[in-house]
Amino acid sequence: MSEKFKGKYRSETARLQNCDYGWDAAYFITICTNERQNYFGEIIDQKMQVSPAGAIAHVLWHEIKNHAKNIELGEFVVMPNHVHGILVLNGNGGRDVACNVPTRNVPTTITDPESEPEIPQYKNEQMASISPKSNTISTIIRSYKSAVTKYCNRLQLPMAWQPRFYDHIIRNDESFYRISEYIKNNPLKWQEDKLYE
Repeated sequence: MSEKFKGKYRSETARLQNCDYGWDAAYFITICTNERQNYFGEIIDQKMQVSPAGAIAHVLWHEIKNHAKNIELGEFVVMPNHVHGILVLNGNGGRDVACNVPTRNVPTTITDPESEPEIPQYKNEQMASISPKSNTISTIIRSYKSAVTKYCNRLQLPMAWQPRFYDHIIRNDESFYRISEYIKNNPLKWQEDKLYE
């Protein structure tokens, strides 16, 4: 059972421990709508008929490659209450070249211009360890979900996401092919889908 934090149960992470989620790899992603509401459309004659919110989700997924570095998009599908897609990270997006600069406010009145102000290194290291890393699966999905939500809100379309998302690291070509086929055929097998309601 999870421990309580501030009087609430904490949910355990679904992420693979000791994995950087910014590593070069292919990731199978599933993002569900809140309470699995069919915000994105419906399946008619085994074909997805997207709603305006579904069209936004579709277009903005394809925009990911314009906003994230070193990424390729694999198969993708919008379903009535979720999206499935494959994201392939190719390269660390310059993460090894990150500039570690202090973020603490430094006083403007320095008595000795030759001396450097003392900046506690521990604070910067601590913040770096807990801050979201750029070009990771989590930051990419957070941005995608945020963009879809904002566009839907502007158009006054009902839309809300489940707080988390599901991911699976694709480890070989056989798995990549099998998952790609699953995504392509998802509308055909909608009534067999565990997310069908």
